[in-house]
Amino acid sequence: MDAGTGGHAPAGHCHCGTQDHGCAHGCFMELYGAALRMGRFDWDLDSGLMEMDATAHEVFDVRADEYDNRPESLAFRVPPVEAHRLDEIVSHALKDGSSAYGAYFRVRRRDGTLRWTHTQGHILRDATGRPRRIVGIVTDATRELADSPLCERVDEEAERRRTTSIVQGTTAALAHARTVRDVIDVLKDTHGLAHLGASNLVMGLVEAGRIRLVAEGPKDSYVQGTRLTRIDEAYPMSEVVRTLAPRYIETPEDFAASYPLLWPHIDELGITAAAYLPLIAQARPIGVLGLLYQDKTGFPEEERNVLVALGSSIAQSLQRAMFYEQEKDLAQGLQQAMLPRSIPGVPGAEIAVRYRSAALGRDIGGDWYDVIPLPGGRVGAVIGDVQGHDTHAAAVMGQLRIVLRAYAAEGHTPATVMARASSFLHELDTERFATCLYAEADLSTGVVQFVRAGHLDPLVQLTEGSCRRVPVDGGLPLGLSAEFGRLDYPVTTFELDPGQTLLLCTDGLVEEPGADLDDGMRAVAELAATGPRDLQKLADRLCGIIDGRGGDDDAALLLLRRRMIDAPQSGGRLQQHVAPSDPEALAEARHMIRAAVRAWGAGERADEIELVADEVITNALMHTDGSAIVTLRVLTGTDRRLRVDVEDSSSALPRRREAGESGVSGRGLLLVDRLADVWGVDARGGGKCVWCEFIVPARNARNARHAQNTQNTQNTQNARG
Repeated sequence: MDAGTGGHAPAGHCHCGTQDHGCAHGCFMELYGAALRMGRFDWDLDSGLMEMDATAHEVFDVRADEYDNRPESLAFRVPPVEAHRLDEIVSHALKDGSSAYGAYFRVRRRDGTLRWTHTQGHILRDATGRPRRIVGIVTDATRELADSPLCERVDEEAERRRTTSIVQGTTAALAHARTVRDVIDVLKDTHGLAHLGASNLVMGLVEAGRIRLVAEGPKDSYVQGTRLTRIDEAYPMSEVVRTLAPRYIETPEDFAASYPLLWPHIDELGITAAAYLPLIAQARPIGVLGLLYQDKTGFPEEERNVLVALGSSIAQSLQRAMFYEQEKDLAQGLQQAMLPRSIPGVPGAEIAVRYRSAALGRDIGGDWYDVIPLPGGRVGAVIGDVQGHDTHAAAVMGQLRIVLRAYAAEGHTPATVMARASSFLHELDTERFATCLYAEADLSTGVVQFVRAGHLDPLVQLTEGSCRRVPVDGGLPLGLSAEFGRLDYPVTTFELDPGQTLLLCTDGLVEEPGADLDDGMRAVAELAATGPRDLQKLADRLCGIIDGRGGDDDAALLLLRRRMIDAPQSGGRLQQHVAPSDPEALAEARHMIRAAVRAWGAGERADEIELVADEVITNALMHTDGSAIVTLRVLTGTDRRLRVDVEDSSSALPRRREAGESGVSGRGLLLVDRLADVWGVDARGGGKCVWCEFIVPARNARNARHAQNTQNTQNTQNARG
């Protein structure tokens, strides 16, 4: 009785799997099938479930509780070689539009004997031709094929087809193997060497006079003490390495006699034969492959030839994989040497960086990041990508990173830093160009200046968690802008609030083949918006995009979060532009300085600060042809300071001069030097910045001093009274 139809064949079909020709025919087949032990099955290809009747259970020698209506449950009854051949026949029929198929195969019964079985299936397709079900029969054909030459023909044909399949399939798969792990996966795959009928495989690599086991067969089959063995030990792998010749163990008795130490463990696995193949590349052994069999004795000459040929193919793939892994280690070491060894601690900022090498290629490229501490509570953040994925790209990257750091540390404006880096790259003996994004952040005020050279825009994660793109005006990539004489890089200013995070990355993080770059940016922004607040965990999550996708491009990531703890604090920031022939603007600047120094609590130093600031501004207007930009800031660190910056467009440095006969001029720098606690001159692109700093009392100290002065005055008045 059919398990899925309640004793009746599917509608329109007889139990034999052919179209129904009438009740009399169906009843005849019912009786005929029982006499010949003809079982029936109904295989739903959509669900993968295959129902069998009681007679089919008998043919496969399985009990009802051993079969769960899944074809895989019959694997312990159908040897791997037979299962592979049967799968090929069924798959071919499903793909070429056939309506039926037939095949002979062998089943191993409980007593260990092999019995011939015949199956015939009818393929049911829908209106589009897609196969949906297979209904058919399975018959014990041992008696039918007894003393028949058909058995030999089936075996010979199966052997030829299996040999062709193994050689073609395994060789093709090994061509794509890049690592030793890839080679092992190909060999252990269901479409790999297991089609030879092997139930187990082991592989060892030769390393410094020892054999290191890198793969062993099914779970719990590892033999204790064989993970690392010497070449002179009495094991088949060691013998193969010593003799450089295959070792075929054709019977259990041969195994037990030749390797008594290993045999007790092998016997537990039911192994009856084994083939150990040396993996030889460039006339030296690099490894050994062992194939272990449970349902086999002897190795015919044709099979030995196949094994030797495959051993040679495997050896070439294995050597290529070993070379690849060595190059990968070397490339990663070189890349890491080019990147900063450590990220400096920056007061007022939390920083996380990541680099991911490409999954393909030589795993080396020109992506880099850098963090540059700058004076006055500022920090420079760099992200860049040199064209190419080779050692030359890495070398150019290393040089660019150094010069960018040097130009930034010299005090140049962000636009000048980028322009000089482009000129440097153009003068190198290279045809490479580079994209780059440079951000200079004043952590005391939150003002960030961006300069972009053909690179991706930055992203900013806001304090409430959302993340958005920051549009930044850009110029040509480094090297190209110098070649075409377009070194004027625009500067985009952005204010970063405490708790907000800048996200700078290279295109390897957002770019995916076949996908739009803007879509990639949006995907990264969404991931950052839903990511953890912990900066290191956020960096790991973002890099998970690359780890899961793979690809042929490396990627760099830099996260910078502004925080106020232990950072230089700003009590205010004012800026004024003063034109060279605008008396009104000069008067406004003086008024701004006077009001600011008193409002910010400069105390008795207010007059000194006003005098020095006025002198520096006047010098800038008198001795240059351009305007001046005056900036006042209050900084607090170990002490509270008021800083005055005056920028102009002249590169000529100020110098002391002797006062004239009238004594009207020549005393400017003398006043600056005598009154300011510290002062200096920084180059700013084509111009300069003269800055002065004055230590002023903290607010609580000033209040305490004011209270003390008030008390002293009161005491004096009391004494006089």
